[in-house]
Amino acid sequence: MAQIKAKTIEPLLLNKTDLCRSLGISTQAFDKWAVPIHSKTGRQCFYSMADVVANRVGNERKKHQAAEGDNDPDKPNLDFERYRLTKAQADGQELKNQKDRKEVVEADFCIYVLSRIAAQIAPVLDQIHIKVKRKFPDIPEKTIDAIKAEVIKSQNTAADLADGIGELLDEYLGSTD
Repeated sequence: MAQIKAKTIEPLLLNKTDLCRSLGISTQAFDKWAVPIHSKTGRQCFYSMADVVANRVGNERKKHQAAEGDNDPDKPNLDFERYRLTKAQADGQELKNQKDRKEVVEADFCIYVLSRIAAQIAPVLDQIHIKVKRKFPDIPEKTIDAIKAEVIKSQNTAADLADGIGELLDEYLGSTD
C-alpha cells in the first residue's frame, strides 16, 4: 500500500520592509521589537509571522507581570507621589498668592503685631488711675486702688495675648472643623 506523505509547510517569510508595511509600523519601531531573524539571504533578512506574533505576545506578558509585581506595599506608588508633589506645589503657590494679596499672614507676624500693640497700650493703662485722681481729686484712695488693680489686670491680659496666639489659633481651627 502506498503511504501518503504529509507535506511540510514552509513558513511564509517576509523581508523587513514588506513586514513593516503589512503591520503599519516603521522599520525603526520594528527594530526595537528585537524579533529574531528566521533566515538571511545575502543582505536581506527574512522574518516569519509566527516569530513576530510570539515576540509581541511575550512582550505583553512581561508588561502584565511587571504590573502585577508593582503591588508591593513597601514600594512607593510613583503616580501617587507625583500627584502629592503637584498638589503640594499648587497649595504652596496658592498660599503665596494669598500672602501677596494680603489675605493671609503668618502666626509669627500676628504675635509680633500684638506684642507691639500691647507695648503701646501698657503706658496708657498705667496712667489711667493718675489721670482719674487729677480730674476727680475728691475720689477716695480706696477707689483709686481698685481702679489701679483692674488696670493692672488689663495690662497683664494685653501682654499675655501675644503669647497665647498659637493656642487661640488652634482653638479657632478646632471650632471651624
